Amino acid sequence: MPAKGPRAAKLASKWLTIVGIGEDGVAGLGDEAKQRIAQAEFVFGGKRHLGLVASLVNGKATPWPMPFDAEMRDVLALAGKDVCVLASGDPFFHGVGVTLARKVKPGEMLVLPAPSSLSLAASRLGWALQDVETISLHGHSIDLIRPLLQPGARILALTSDADAPAAIAALLDELGFGPSRLTVLEALGSADEAQRAARADAFDLKNINPLNVLALEIETTPDARVLPLTVGLADHLFEHDGQITKREIRAITLSALAPRRGELLWDIGAGSGSIGIEWMMAHPSLRAIAIEADGERVARIARNAAHCGVPGLVVIEGSAPKALARLQTPDAIFIGGGGSDAGVLEKAIKALRPGGRLVANAVTLEMEALLLDQYNWRGGDLTRIALSRAAPVGSMQSWRPAMPVTQWNWIKP
Repeated sequence: MPAKGPRAAKLASKWLTIVGIGEDGVAGLGDEAKQRIAQAEFVFGGKRHLGLVASLVNGKATPWPMPFDAEMRDVLALAGKDVCVLASGDPFFHGVGVTLARKVKPGEMLVLPAPSSLSLAASRLGWALQDVETISLHGHSIDLIRPLLQPGARILALTSDADAPAAIAALLDELGFGPSRLTVLEALGSADEAQRAARADAFDLKNINPLNVLALEIETTPDARVLPLTVGLADHLFEHDGQITKREIRAITLSALAPRRGELLWDIGAGSGSIGIEWMMAHPSLRAIAIEADGERVARIARNAAHCGVPGLVVIEGSAPKALARLQTPDAIFIGGGGSDAGVLEKAIKALRPGGRLVANAVTLEMEALLLDQYNWRGGDLTRIALSRAAPVGSMQSWRPAMPVTQWNWIKP
């Protein structure tokens, strides 16, 4: 029934309707969704979605342009008209609703969601969504799944196409998760819905529907490459040539950098990239730029980032301070290599936003003298970090000291 009274007036002021639609098309829509599609002057959506509701559309049906316009210019140009946008499942779960919400005020749009593909998958498997790791690999590197590969984990992954399940199975097998069970849920909600399963190390499923969700039940082998959930990853998890902030120093450094949601880090003189990589691993919203002058190390940083599940790390080949020009303003900066040039530290301090954190580590006397000078001038905290490791001395054991590190930690006023 059409809405009446104050609610009807409120709905009338909303020029944009976003309708979530499942693979069952019109049959899965409520009365209000059907009415909004039928009365819309303009209906936007993918060709598949428009085909599913063709019997309801009376206005102008417009498929999304290729390539997709993330600015939504065609939709926004019709503000004030009666516009309907079709989306897959829940428009606010990795959907077009998220994109539109960046451009349109909530009070101007009505959203009528359908169950997301992950909700449908969880219901088919009997999995509690609050206990499941979820990730979208649609249009993204499958390396993003690496940090989620924990013993006993259950993962629901949105995939890009029919080839993705086999590629993910191969990655799991390569990383020592071969016994894991993979369930492919195809065309959820449609008449063609299907569910098939295989182990990662024996994945042989063929003719997979491009519209699929992959469910993973993770099991490990003794040599599985499990990425710990804390900072201070073992050094052997990074490819390096000796130019790496060692595990214990790295853990202390990341604690000093104190990453917060959505922040950007500059890692100057990145070496192996370990600081920027672990910064990004702390939360999916975190970003980092690694600045490194050596071309071989630049390539190595990119490989390390992919292998640790943060392929979005930006790597800049160049020497500081010149390479710092025109980079986005950072929330935090780490200087671990090449910082003995006073110009690097000055440029970094100038670029840092007010309230941002700067952490610099020194192993040379020259760099230490520079940090002491900054500490005496600007304040902050100056810390001496000295570690020793047990090592054999003849038939017995003794302590072998590592090179001490002087760390300056400063917050810009």
